[in-house]
Amino acid sequence: MTPTEPLARPAAGQAAVRPPLPVKLVIAGGFGVGKTTAVGSISEIEPLTTEAAITEVAAGVDDLSHTPRKTTTTVAMDFGCITIDPTLKLYLFGTPGQERFGFMWDDIVEGAVGGLVIVDTRRLDDCYAAVDYFEHRQIPFAVAVNAFDGKVEHSLDEVRWALDVSEGVPVLVFDARERGSVRDALLVVLEQALARSGG
Repeated sequence: MTPTEPLARPAAGQAAVRPPLPVKLVIAGGFGVGKTTAVGSISEIEPLTTEAAITEVAAGVDDLSHTPRKTTTTVAMDFGCITIDPTLKLYLFGTPGQERFGFMWDDIVEGAVGGLVIVDTRRLDDCYAAVDYFEHRQIPFAVAVNAFDGKVEHSLDEVRWALDVSEGVPVLVFDARERGSVRDALLVVLEQALARSGG
């Protein structure tokens, strides 16, 4: 079709097919909690990542004690997308986990309807900044405890208490490596966003 040709019109009695509604969600959390893994697990396209090698200098700043095999880190963002159904497509933006890259968060989060804060219960303090960010900007979010090695160190009630999040914030266990588990966690965020909007 050339630019001068008219767009095809649906046949009589046939409804026009609308593209799915684009919805932006942010996946946040501390260093090495599984953000890049979660985006990669569910994205229907090859995810865009901005992974860089962890240098000796960075290793002296970032705590690698719980992620000794981690050799790269996100320095800008991760991006992927997933079509939930013919009417809805999620665009996923993963934030960098290190505090020194926090200046990019405002740009990454702009236009997002909600967020998923991924938590490693072995180092809960790494996710406080993400929880505070969404709370202060009144952006709906859910807390997803990543089940490293198939287990979590603390109960969900203990996690809720430690993070001091309200009862209205869902706290759940998920596995960032499992597509279905990531999908279910994202759907919880969508439900939060819909409830906030009155939809």
